Amino acid sequence: MPALYDPAAARAIDRLATDALGGDGYVLMQRAGLAAWRVLLDRWPRAQRITIACGGGNNGGDGYVLARLALQSGRTVRVLHPVDGGPRTPLAQRACTDYVAAGGRIDLFPAVLDDADVLVDALLGIGLDAAPRADIAALVAALDAAAAPVFSLDVPSGIDAGRGSAPGTTLRAQCTLQFIVPHAGLRTGAALDHTGDLLLDPLDVDVAACAEAVPPAARLLQADVLRGWLPPRRRDTHKGQSGRVLCVGGDHGGGGAIVLCAEAALRAGAGLVQVATREAHVPALLARRPEAMVRGIEGTGEFAPMLDAHGVVACGPGLGQGEWGRVLFERVLASGRPLVLDADALNLLADAPRAVAGAILTPHPGAAARLLGIDTAAIQRDRYAAAAALVECYGCTVVLKGAGTIVAAPGEVPCVVAAGNPGMATGGMGDLLTGAIAAMRAQGLSPFDAACAGALLHALAGDAAAAQSGQRGLLPSDLLPWLQRHANPENT
Repeated sequence: MPALYDPAAARAIDRLATDALGGDGYVLMQRAGLAAWRVLLDRWPRAQRITIACGGGNNGGDGYVLARLALQSGRTVRVLHPVDGGPRTPLAQRACTDYVAAGGRIDLFPAVLDDADVLVDALLGIGLDAAPRADIAALVAALDAAAAPVFSLDVPSGIDAGRGSAPGTTLRAQCTLQFIVPHAGLRTGAALDHTGDLLLDPLDVDVAACAEAVPPAARLLQADVLRGWLPPRRRDTHKGQSGRVLCVGGDHGGGGAIVLCAEAALRAGAGLVQVATREAHVPALLARRPEAMVRGIEGTGEFAPMLDAHGVVACGPGLGQGEWGRVLFERVLASGRPLVLDADALNLLADAPRAVAGAILTPHPGAAARLLGIDTAAIQRDRYAAAAALVECYGCTVVLKGAGTIVAAPGEVPCVVAAGNPGMATGGMGDLLTGAIAAMRAQGLSPFDAACAGALLHALAGDAAAAQSGQRGLLPSDLLPWLQRHANPENT
């Protein structure tokens, strides 16, 4: 799984790479400018008028190198500084001097931007950790409002490269080129709506050697890792070896949620799936999915044998927070079984917080906020920190859902899912995820691996379903056949 780095780690690797090159950071800056120039030529080969917005740091220095190369190629080039701009680091000053010596032009913003074919954003890079100051924010806003496409160097200005949040004015790039290492923040949260096509150039740096001394902030979950978790089954496999899942939920008015959970567990490969729900939902569930073994539960007497007979319990979809749901939830927690908790199970847990070692929690940002006693905005400002706080508080594996789902667990490097789409933002998608993760756990994966595999499987199924019929109007049930297909990665 590819490593992702926060700004501190990226700077450390940059220093190690500079040392390996004899201590001259300008070598890397020239490589970055050249790499950016190659991308610009590839994506906008007919662009003749190029405007580069350069900040005062080394990101601006990369922009000056690009500006010089474009100027030397015969393009019409203009560099823009914010009102209080100009190079502030020795490397940026060196690059600026070389650009001016080549005949380069520098203007102060405000300036007209509509005469450019391409706008290059080299303002802030990885240094942002708060809202941009007023003069830079004005330039960022103007770049975003201009008609020409925006090409960002390393990070779209206004995005926090470590957290993925947008603390102030932010632009939307059509393309972002990262240098040396990929940034953790560009894979989750608000960043996903601002990077455009996300590229990486290692600048001929031996990243593996440098990274040995610098731990990653996260790892990227991509489709190819599923094969390691879901190998082809042996010819003599029987259903007991594929695991047993008990899905608990579906109070009055919530029967559909537990149906989706059970179907997902079946499609993701669980050998046996049983459902404990309200008696009223039994006929409909059997009619829709006869493969699920369903029992109506109105008291706890008939529930205990079901708990005893199953390896993994998925609790929460449609559970409700009434007396029925509370009683079942407490029995589930006391069972000692491997657990996947979602929806109302998380709400009940938030009402009486306690450690649930070995469990897997699957909160969306709102549920995560309730579990931590903070607001949703705080979760979204730093999704990695929020996932870590949930792990610390509850002592278990956590799947923080949303754009760039994050999976975290005690002692593990967090993983972020490189799949999923806005069409999945609809009621019932989380019920599928609960069932898919429970199925992974039932098939013998550890809590962390099961959470990673289930979250990735769910996101890939969502992308496949959206590719077939579009994102708008996508239904959770549209994902079910794709869950099965991606649960057999040898066939994809």
